[in-house]
Amino acid sequence: MYLDVKIIGVARKDPSDVSGTHAWLVMFKAYRALERRARGSIEATGVGFSDFGILEALLHKGPQRVNEIGRRIELTSGSISTAVDRMESRGLVKRASDPHDRRASVVDLTAKGRTLITEAFREHKAAMDLAADALSATERATLIRLLKKLGMSADRRSSDGN
Repeated sequence: MYLDVKIIGVARKDPSDVSGTHAWLVMFKAYRALERRARGSIEATGVGFSDFGILEALLHKGPQRVNEIGRRIELTSGSISTAVDRMESRGLVKRASDPHDRRASVVDLTAKGRTLITEAFREHKAAMDLAADALSATERATLIRLLKKLGMSADRRSSDGN
């Protein structure tokens, strides 16, 4: 049951509602607000959203197989291949045969790509740090730990069929 309470002229739901549904709704709304901020900061760097994700994965995780990058940033095999082709033609990434499996390609940053994503990521990080400045470092650490715990639990439950 929800009780509307007026607080400073804003209708609020019952603060005692700690249901999973309410937790999901609050996280979803926070996620949408953060995603809008993230997309805006990424677009301001002049790098497209999926290209940014690929370049960022290569910057922080190092050279990877094409399908591994796609899995990490949730792009289909066709989308990741097209994106890598596009970035390769711009001189941002290079592709090489996987030494362990010639059927697979490994993608790495070029010097030009590393320079671009290092600067773009620095700007994006500053924007996201600003977006999260309502929380102290301790609160952010707690939030991160709790969200990881919740995500792992939800994944476990969905794979169990529960």
